[in-house]
Amino acid sequence: MGEWSSRVIPIVRGLCLLYVTHKYLGTTVVTYGPSMLPTLGITGNVLLMERISTRTGKLRPGDVVFFRSPENPRRVVCKRLVGMEGDQVTYVVDPKNSYKCNTIVVPKGHVWVEGDNIYNTKDSRNFGAVPYGLVEGKAFWTLLPRRDFGSLAPKPK
Repeated sequence: MGEWSSRVIPIVRGLCLLYVTHKYLGTTVVTYGPSMLPTLGITGNVLLMERISTRTGKLRPGDVVFFRSPENPRRVVCKRLVGMEGDQVTYVVDPKNSYKCNTIVVPKGHVWVEGDNIYNTKDSRNFGAVPYGLVEGKAFWTLLPRRDFGSLAPKPK
């Protein structure tokens, strides 16, 4: 049993460390699609996502966040955080067809998210404010493509 346990225990410890790191600290995420153009490419970016800011309440408007889709919980979506609870947000209702704007106050326990490409995105303008509990993390570094390597700084208002 000594030989077996000396081989298995380090593997189990390594897997536990990977799980804890992924679940509570952060992970890599692959994004694709047009909704975050020009910040993120349509064919895919590899980003580092951290989960600590979400747990400590350190998210701020301008951050790029990942959250479970309120419409399809199996999907994780990437958008720009525009407003926190209590913030007043003005948005264009249908940017393809008119300039009509609405203003809302983000409800308690929710955030308002929008894609950077307002002409081709599905975001809070479509499904409303997102419960804060669905937010999984914040992108902070671009790994790929190499030309975009570096910090993914928040977009100023």
